[in-house]
Amino acid sequence: MTHLEEYYNKFNEEKRLDSRHGRVEFITSMKYINIYLEQIMAGKNVDDKSQIKILDIGAGTGRYSVPLANQGFDVTAVELVKHNLGRLKQKGANVKAYQGNALKLKRFEDDSFDLTLLFGPMYHLHTREDKLKALSEAKRVTKSGGIILVAYIMNEFSVITYAFKERHILEAIENGMLDETYHTTASANELYSMVRLEDIESLNQEIGLTRLKIIAADGAANYIRPFLNALDENEFQYFVEYHLRTCERPDLMGASGHTVDILQKN
Repeated sequence: MTHLEEYYNKFNEEKRLDSRHGRVEFITSMKYINIYLEQIMAGKNVDDKSQIKILDIGAGTGRYSVPLANQGFDVTAVELVKHNLGRLKQKGANVKAYQGNALKLKRFEDDSFDLTLLFGPMYHLHTREDKLKALSEAKRVTKSGGIILVAYIMNEFSVITYAFKERHILEAIENGMLDETYHTTASANELYSMVRLEDIESLNQEIGLTRLKIIAADGAANYIRPFLNALDENEFQYFVEYHLRTCERPDLMGASGHTVDILQKN
């Protein structure tokens, strides 16, 4: 069993996305997924959602796959961790779910899906080579003109929270977890890989994908978890509205906990 599998056998992704800060991320991501699904349907001039094929790579327990299938879309999910895959299948949704690796999607033919989600894998792929492989495979299986949404964990959020807020900066410097520009190194975290906007742009350029939009999936939410939790539901809804109105602002992007890069295959 890999360290990643051991981790996700214990970590409850469902619970994370049900928290206040997780809800911000989920609501935001679903909003943009549905915006582009509507555009795809309009472009194909179809009303039947079952004609739109979605691939969720690194689907976890189906937090996105299941609601999209329940909306009527044709959803296929790929998940590396057996424990997560089992939980996904237990939900009984109409999702075609397989165990698989984001680096090798040989089960699927070229140009198969209208919209592809790559929400989990980029969190855990440390090398540029592996990131390029995952992005390349997502591109390969997506139809020409199709949409790919890719999620990343951002470098500055990690440095601000772990190194400074949690006071690990001396340890981080001593152990080579940060380079001279304060970019996290491969040794910073065994499970997670953190990036900057220029890293993401460089990957896109090499693979040949066109960015339509990039959004701050959770913005300030991860920084202010206790304060979000203290809000009543009405106040929290105003925070969500504020976030949705500002999540495309470039000045908020780099410091967000997560970003979602929205790309098109030409």
